[in-house]
Amino acid sequence: MMALLRSPYFTWCLLALPSILLMRAYFAGDLTAEELLHPTGEFSARAMILAMFCTPLAVLWPRVKVFKSLLKRRRYIGVAAFGYAALHTGFYLIKKGNLAAVLAEALELSIWTGWVAFLIFVPLAITSNDRSVKALGPRRWKALQRWVYLAAVLTAAHWLFLEYAIGPVLVHFVPLALLEVARIFKQRRVSAPAIVT
Repeated sequence: MMALLRSPYFTWCLLALPSILLMRAYFAGDLTAEELLHPTGEFSARAMILAMFCTPLAVLWPRVKVFKSLLKRRRYIGVAAFGYAALHTGFYLIKKGNLAAVLAEALELSIWTGWVAFLIFVPLAITSNDRSVKALGPRRWKALQRWVYLAAVLTAAHWLFLEYAIGPVLVHFVPLALLEVARIFKQRRVSAPAIVT
């Protein structure tokens, strides 16, 4: 049983399950493309935040096994975030119906922030594998993956200006920001040279 829980296939199935249920509802006619915009967007944002939680949690509490296990699955969660963002984008295009309708609102703050965040997700998802790490080199690969921070800011802006509800945005993104600040503070304190007196 433990071997199954540790399997990457189990992780993938768990991450994919909501998308399967949402797609089933869409093709069954139970939910429209417009009704699926919100849940797919939220799943994408939450998966991205969870993936970003992995490093600070593991740094701040290195002895907690759950956080170590989560860190090992960080790439899977990040790719899932892209997958839900792709579904979100697909349903948005279906709802709009044609290119003219998409372009008509493309420059609105609530829209272009989402498009740019999605475009950032693309190379991050494509390179979330060992082959890309080897091809790019660890330093360049990490530099590329750090673009997720800009994607997170844009995602928060997209959510905020689309719904004008600051509560959900704060609930999702403030804990992430606090954890990142705590991680940076701890790493700088550990790496700071000791003062000899």
